[in-house]
Amino acid sequence: MHRRATRGRGDVSDVVRPTEGRPGLVVPPGRTTVLLVEDDDGDAVLVHDLLEIAAPELTVRRARSIGDALHVLAGVDCVLLDLGLPDSTGLAGLERLAAAAPHLAVLVLTGLVDEHRGVAAVTAGAQDYLVKDEIEGNLLARAVRYAIERKRADETRRRLLAAELQAVENRRLERNLLPLPLVTSADVGLVSRYRPGRHSLLGGDFYDVVECEDGRIFGVIGDVAGHGPDEAALGVALRIAWRTLVLATGIEADVILPSLEHTLVAERRAAEIFATVCMVELAADRASARLWLAGHPRPLLVDGTSVDVVTAHSAGPALGMLADQSWKPAEVDLGPGSSLLLYTDGLVEERIAGTSDRLGDAGLRDLVAGLRADHASVESLVDAVIHEVSRLTDAAANDDRAILVLTTPAGT
Repeated sequence: MHRRATRGRGDVSDVVRPTEGRPGLVVPPGRTTVLLVEDDDGDAVLVHDLLEIAAPELTVRRARSIGDALHVLAGVDCVLLDLGLPDSTGLAGLERLAAAAPHLAVLVLTGLVDEHRGVAAVTAGAQDYLVKDEIEGNLLARAVRYAIERKRADETRRRLLAAELQAVENRRLERNLLPLPLVTSADVGLVSRYRPGRHSLLGGDFYDVVECEDGRIFGVIGDVAGHGPDEAALGVALRIAWRTLVLATGIEADVILPSLEHTLVAERRAAEIFATVCMVELAADRASARLWLAGHPRPLLVDGTSVDVVTAHSAGPALGMLADQSWKPAEVDLGPGSSLLLYTDGLVEERIAGTSDRLGDAGLRDLVAGLRADHASVESLVDAVIHEVSRLTDAAANDDRAILVLTTPAGT
């Protein structure tokens, strides 16, 4: 190492494991902090003095071992790492640093005889290496700055790639959670909408519509508790299982939810995970429907004169909450042009801005009733409802919002 700095110009502040009476690293606000991990006092003073002259804007702190360094990484921007330490030799120290703080830039210091270790360290994840006997102040300061910028650029690329991969996976899961309806009859109107929550983490909301050979149309909307790929994948499994059960020849509608619960219990990753479900069976003559509720918000019935919350005295618990449950249907009479509006709880459980109140099903009913006169089509009404809920609560909601509407033929 070039001896251009004067020994003793300034002692290097040791940073040791925090104990009672011995605080750890205190980082001055707004400064770039370099942690030198070096057990040799002479080399440590030289590095400090070189940086003090060439880059006085840097704050240099010192740890004598990897063990000490691991306790004081908060607020550090770059680590200058000697590969020969009392508790670590070779690449072991670099590996421990990378495991503890993968976001940190690391510059490795080597001697002439072990320069090959520096090359190996860069391969293992360090931003660069410097040979001690060839270091001078400006080179060292520039290497520190470049290492920090390279690490930040690498982290940005990594986050962008992770976000892109997550978006691709979300789109794949979303296609399976929110499929195209399997309906051939043109007499029933179908409208569906889905809005992801604040963090764009695909949740377990799902819906589907299937027509049977006898003309009955089944619709379902459900919500697996939680957010993330596991919940989304479970939602996909439940939706596919539901469609399979509906299409199975000869199966009774009353056994669909119990069978779906068996699927949930078999596929969930933890016993506390549950799913709420609302299922509707539209009669072949479109004059009535049967409704099953498993811990799910009650749908709205929108007809020619009113908007009402559907009364379902037979509602049961969510799937996966209690063992061996059964769910009984509620009978709903439908007039010409009636709509059943099914939705997930993200539409009604956000707090109204400036209050501690939630919208609730009654609030949603009043909202739909107030908007319907200005919107001739169901599509327009549904979009207006979502927009108004976002305005009243928070446009960037925490939870997903899904809506499924089935509309009977208009009278002649």
